Amino acid sequence: MNLPDSREENQIPLDDYYATVIDSVGDGVLVINREGLITLCNPAAEEITGLSRRHALGASFRKLFSHEATLLEMVNKTTRTGVTISDHENVVVRGMARVTPVAVTCYPLMRANGENIGAILTLKDITYIRELEAAVRQADRLSTLGTLAAGLAHEVKNPLGGIKGAAQLLEQELAAESELLEYTRVMIRETERIDRIIRELLELASPRGLKLAPVNLHRILGDILLLQKQAVADRQISFVTHFDPSIPDIMADREMLTRLFLNLIRNAIDAIAESGQLTVTSRVLSDYRLAQNQRRSRMVAVDIADDGPGIPGADLENIWTPFFSSKSTGTGLGLTICHKIVSEHRGMIKVESDPGHGTKFTVLLPLVQ
Repeated sequence: MNLPDSREENQIPLDDYYATVIDSVGDGVLVINREGLITLCNPAAEEITGLSRRHALGASFRKLFSHEATLLEMVNKTTRTGVTISDHENVVVRGMARVTPVAVTCYPLMRANGENIGAILTLKDITYIRELEAAVRQADRLSTLGTLAAGLAHEVKNPLGGIKGAAQLLEQELAAESELLEYTRVMIRETERIDRIIRELLELASPRGLKLAPVNLHRILGDILLLQKQAVADRQISFVTHFDPSIPDIMADREMLTRLFLNLIRNAIDAIAESGQLTVTSRVLSDYRLAQNQRRSRMVAVDIADDGPGIPGADLENIWTPFFSSKSTGTGLGLTICHKIVSEHRGMIKVESDPGHGTKFTVLLPLVQ
């Protein structure tokens, strides 16, 4: 009696095996036949494009991607000529909820006899690469600013102290009813403002060693929100929190994180003005990668969102730039310092804004216990 080979029973049919391989690929894969119809769409492609497989299969590639001129041109050229084409810089895919920068390669789909029967399009989400490049550019700008600040600060602080001291002496000599008193007060106030800017510049210029210790993020956020609620008790602002109770203490500098979140929460309150809602959310990202060649790790994400007027697109590109501020009383260094604090903790800070509907800042910090 011959027993069946158990290996044959467990063997996956070849078609299913190939389908499993394609579905397991982390990059998006679309196959388009010579008629321009999509014949294959893997899960990664669904996620990047925002299209379900059921919607994509059998549909016209040209119709579904009518706004993506670069993709249409690549597929058309590869289908006609059999040439492989790549573009890793200039392509974005507009999904249902977001615009995703992608690195694209279009390969010819060939039969064994060399006949070209379509195109294979691979899409690699490079959002994290763009974010990393932006962070590197910002670090370069801060480095340049720091060098300049270190050189100027000492040259300015000494004469500034002399001016302030002279103004204070003059104030003491003037009669209480003198009209000149207001001028001396303006001089003192403005020298103090310049001194504050110089101190902030020096913070950017010279790295402050982090005093790492176990930190409870929710306690820091809770304390800040408690004080800010009292500060705006006369305004119709509601505070909403969604904290993930599973987040443990992380290794961080308590003082620096307090300054970071206080700055972001104050900015959100200022944006809301007289009435609105501020929402603070914490969550864990279990599979995040900060750099292309870095292994994936667990991160804590803290979102600070307001329903204020939002940030205009033209300003959004400049908010991390030193001295850029939309506030008449701001120094323009607050967000720059926030960026530096996050970078020193080996994290990342991002912003999303919808003019007319609000702004959300997201701080990502390594979940290191």
